[in-house]
Amino acid sequence: MSPGDPSPFKINNAGSKNKKWLLTCDHASNRVPYHMDNLSLSPKELSRHIAWDIGAMGMANEISRILDAPLVSGNYSRLIIDLNRPISSPTLIVDNADGTPILANTNVSHLEFSERVDYFHTPYHNKISSMLDLRVMDENVPILVAIHSFTPLLNNTNRPWHIGLLYEHDDRLVEPLKEAILSKNPELIIGDNEPYAIRGPSDYTIPFHGQDRGIPHIEIEVRQDLIETQEKQIIWGQRLASALISVVNSIPPMKIITPKT
Repeated sequence: MSPGDPSPFKINNAGSKNKKWLLTCDHASNRVPYHMDNLSLSPKELSRHIAWDIGAMGMANEISRILDAPLVSGNYSRLIIDLNRPISSPTLIVDNADGTPILANTNVSHLEFSERVDYFHTPYHNKISSMLDLRVMDENVPILVAIHSFTPLLNNTNRPWHIGLLYEHDDRLVEPLKEAILSKNPELIIGDNEPYAIRGPSDYTIPFHGQDRGIPHIEIEVRQDLIETQEKQIIWGQRLASALISVVNSIPPMKIITPKT
């Protein structure tokens, strides 16, 4: 890494005393370390959804502000290494993304693979783990919210959902959150594990930090054409923060549960 390259992750609202929430944004940035020469991709390719979750960070920032919650986000492109994949995943470092060859990721050596894991993936997830450890030790039941966005068109297939609510075994937040969102915006189409589903090793942040701990959690996906601008990101951040607050205020206190396998 060069002196101008930032750390592998950052924490917004780190000084918050609120231990009820922890937010994450795995695919917040399309940055590439200087020495990697943009992975030999053009600026146009790096601006696409293949490199990051467009609009997700701006939306997550607004949710963090309203909830007064810390937000842990990745500082580099998912094309370097996908922070939302387990180390064993074949899509941890991809050599093709939605039809675009990532030539710099072809035949990555064992050494480079290990270095990417050690520098980007491990510190990010260690920080999330340590922040959740502190909350659980203080006898809190933290709520983990992972913020993502999805492209409206993938593999020439339109995706009609405005929002997706993703989970695997623990669905405690799904219906209450869906009802809270629709109560103010009944026209929205909300996907239940759409356009993606969390199944086994497909994801990492929610299964590892939320499900395996037994704490309440949800992954929220918003369609990228709805959050293209800063103004739209703020609107959606306010919409989701309001729904999250409504859910917490309207349902009984949640407990840590024994994870299903």
